[in-house]
Amino acid sequence: MTEEARLAALLVRDGHTLITAESCTGGMICARLTEQSGSSDWLEGGFVTYALRLKSRALGVSEEDLHRWGAVSEPVAKAMAIGALEHSAATVSVSVTGVAGPSGGDVVSPVGTVWFGWAIRDADGVPAILQTSRSRFEGDRRAVRDQAVDYALSGLLDALEEK
Repeated sequence: MTEEARLAALLVRDGHTLITAESCTGGMICARLTEQSGSSDWLEGGFVTYALRLKSRALGVSEEDLHRWGAVSEPVAKAMAIGALEHSAATVSVSVTGVAGPSGGDVVSPVGTVWFGWAIRDADGVPAILQTSRSRFEGDRRAVRDQAVDYALSGLLDALEEK
């Protein structure tokens, strides 16, 4: 069984729906998930918020966090995951923000650095972070993005299985 099929089964079993908040992956997580037949039963959709202003407008990421920590940071990954839930009816979210390269990196976030956030609504419907993670991937732009998608889905599976 593929990771996507395992994720689908877990979401359906637990009565969850998923929303994504993607930056450097540009919708690749949603694209991968919609390859699953029946994905409309458990996938609400996704936000592709590449520009800083859209992270703020569409997901409610504070401009203060964006300026203080930068787009590729744990606070922004958390805010994206929470914001995706707050701006949708989904019960589970995954967020991805990073530097796919080959340009754009810096000392704090070199090319290949990606932050992830996974969130869920609690029993009262309030969004809460399950976990965050930072990873550094090697390779060209496509390789970094592909690895980020794999990591995001794997982390989501892990987070839901632990819940």
